[in-house]
Amino acid sequence: MRRHHRTTPRMARVLGSLLLVAAAGAFTAGAAAAPRAEASPLDRVVPAPASVTPGGSAYRITRDTAIRVPDSGPARRVGEYLADILRPSTGYRLPVTTQGGGGIRLRLAKGSFGAEGYRLDSGGKGVTITAAAPAGLFHGVQTLRQLLPAAVEKDSVQPGPWIVAGGTITDSPRYAYRGAMLDVSRHFFTVAQVKRYIDELALYKVNKLHLHLSDDQGWRIAIDSWPRLATYGGSTQVGGGQGGFYTKADYQEIVRYAASRYLEVVPEIDMPGHTNAALASYADLNCDGVAPPLYTGTDVGFSSLCVGKDITYDFVDDVIRELAAITPGRYLHIGGDEAHSTSHEDYVKFMDRVQPIVAKYGKTVIAWHQLTGAHPAKGAIAQYWGLDDTDAAEKAQVAKAAQNGTGLILSPADRLYLDMKYTEDTPLGQDWAGLVEVRRSYDWDPGNYLAGAPSSAIRGVEAPLWTETIVTNADIDYMVFPRLAGAAELGWSPASTHDWDAYKVRLAAQGPRWDALGIGYYRSPQVPWPAK
Repeated sequence: MRRHHRTTPRMARVLGSLLLVAAAGAFTAGAAAAPRAEASPLDRVVPAPASVTPGGSAYRITRDTAIRVPDSGPARRVGEYLADILRPSTGYRLPVTTQGGGGIRLRLAKGSFGAEGYRLDSGGKGVTITAAAPAGLFHGVQTLRQLLPAAVEKDSVQPGPWIVAGGTITDSPRYAYRGAMLDVSRHFFTVAQVKRYIDELALYKVNKLHLHLSDDQGWRIAIDSWPRLATYGGSTQVGGGQGGFYTKADYQEIVRYAASRYLEVVPEIDMPGHTNAALASYADLNCDGVAPPLYTGTDVGFSSLCVGKDITYDFVDDVIRELAAITPGRYLHIGGDEAHSTSHEDYVKFMDRVQPIVAKYGKTVIAWHQLTGAHPAKGAIAQYWGLDDTDAAEKAQVAKAAQNGTGLILSPADRLYLDMKYTEDTPLGQDWAGLVEVRRSYDWDPGNYLAGAPSSAIRGVEAPLWTETIVTNADIDYMVFPRLAGAAELGWSPASTHDWDAYKVRLAAQGPRWDALGIGYYRSPQVPWPAK
């Protein structure tokens, strides 16, 4: 069972060792009241970079610093993004210009950076971030932020100084798919709230935002050809309340904003189960022609589209067509989990008919790993959400599909589900997959997690946040941080950097940054946080 089962809960390189140990000792001894004058070590970054070479003179950002960009739109926009971050806290003008060569320079150049990699060089005359594509520049900017004092994230002028340690970081991601999911169906979140979440994901180089747009409790995207899906099916949420939905313009604004942070939106329409909101909106979608009432509880597995009716596939075609038209990304998620009210025969029949519809509208299928019990389409990706102790036969089924060419996204529920409680005393979340403290969430390797699945099949990782108990921004922050940082590192950093003892010190250094950003996080006793 995925997120609602009601049973009893049951960097291998020690980066810059001497510098890190000294920094860790200073950092955990207690928080200084005044901003720290020394530069943050280059090996304090999360996710851990592929290569760190400290040395040479530090660079100090002053009122004379400019941000130099190539004469291209996307790179200039990254420069403006950086300036918008630095100006409030430094109080400096930080003009973004194509002129000159000093200061902070964003540079596009051919090289072995890939689509998202970068090199950051810091010295006495300035900081240069070089990448082959604007996405790499953007990720390099996130690293630069972490090389500055945490106070740089504040929205009012701080005393500084703003020093970047000397050295070079060369970096590129381990996996192309590094995702986080936000369930907007159980509780609805506004466009502004989703944008805030996008900004938080971007801090750690996450590049996919999976939006769970439909479920039993709410349908959250306007579909012109089936208008009651949103206006009626989206009118409530878990526990009651008014719910809500995104107009197409709202959704496109989320997509645009995510793209400005180099995240691709992956929309999910969950089917054939998890469909009560749709079934309540249109009686004809039910086998007996009777619409059920709207649902505000948290049980699962009771709803199903009527697999034998032609209107079901007219409905699916219309929804996918309209959603694909406003989704520039390559993926469309069709759910497929917990279809307990659908027979296996009907499930296979349904998936066989629906996957070609996704392809017809130019998208690649993603589905929860139950898809591997049917016939995954060529190029489809299965998202694994099982547990360490999931039935061996189910794991073998997923591994066999991977051996036959199905890609995998790993989201093991007892590792990466952000709605799982940290401890028994956690006031939010659920515990059906167990308790997931920070170390458990981080301390596993996607490359060898699923026995029998070739490492080449692993497309990446995703950390889902289901929202049965999540209502506010503060709720999101508390459950997401600090575990999101570890999920991001699993997706980005080389396996050789993976070491809990080193990671927990780097993670601790993120605490003051989250404080400065107004992110309220869980202060796990497993992490040596600085005293407040």
